Amino acid sequence: MSGRQAGATRIEIIGAPIEVGTSEPGALMGPAALRTAGLVRTLADLGHAVADLGDVAPGCPAEARGLPAVAAWTQVISGRVAASLAGDALPVVIGGDHSLSLGSVDGALRHCEGAGRPLFVLWLDAHADFNTLETSPSGNIHGMPLAALCGEPGFDGLFAAGARPLLDPGRIHLFGLRSIDAGERALVTTRRVGVTDMRAIDEFGVVAPLRRALEQVAAAGGHLHVSLDIDFLDPGIAPGVGTTVPGGATFREAHLIMEMLHDSGLVGSLDVVELNPFLDERGRSARVLVELVASLFGRRILDRPTPVIEAVPRDLAT
Repeated sequence: MSGRQAGATRIEIIGAPIEVGTSEPGALMGPAALRTAGLVRTLADLGHAVADLGDVAPGCPAEARGLPAVAAWTQVISGRVAASLAGDALPVVIGGDHSLSLGSVDGALRHCEGAGRPLFVLWLDAHADFNTLETSPSGNIHGMPLAALCGEPGFDGLFAAGARPLLDPGRIHLFGLRSIDAGERALVTTRRVGVTDMRAIDEFGVVAPLRRALEQVAAAGGHLHVSLDIDFLDPGIAPGVGTTVPGGATFREAHLIMEMLHDSGLVGSLDVVELNPFLDERGRSARVLVELVASLFGRRILDRPTPVIEAVPRDLAT
């Protein structure tokens, strides 16, 4: 299947300087750091039409905290992402803590419901982010977005009033997982969320499991939303994050994933989250993220024939 990002694409950059979902200050500086590291220029140099829409602003006081503040951010981000997709642009939401994905995925879900397409989510993250208010040891909302998006109880007030489309847990793939709380482990297993943890990557590499995940998206004619958390990477590569977990993806593994995503032509929306410049080393993490996004949007060393992602028969898809 061929998608928009396989060639020149109209990209809209949406800043989400949010840190109300975490207890670690600094993530609100993430969008500015990614812009300073050359995100917009890099994408434009690849031949894409790039519009930086600036930062969204929620309808709540800057000092607001808790679920009402997260709800305000969620609804404004959702509206902006849905509008970008409706205008045939590919939204790239830059943050900001991972609670911003409540809005970006909700916006993509609403767009896909109207378009009659299933939404799939590739969650590149050290953590499952499938906690609920009852299971979370910390109470931080940035560890709960997938549970909320899938309709687990306790989150209804986060989203716009009225009926909303829910994310199908069977269309989520957690890739690079290496830290999970007991309560969310039970939920991930019960809800049959797809998982490729770092043990599987150590054994089999990234190519085979990612290819299987992409085949499922292609088979369903789906829209793929990619959420890239900087802690997916090993902290030795990208230290600018408040939730470091040793043993993450290497520089080459991460670039290979991005190159495969580009080649698939399936990506329709993207988050880049949890960059905390306050904890970074002279902009090192921001530059790594910009390089990864460039790979996703087509930067390569040599031109190669683009592999075709085949749609597997539905009775064989797992």
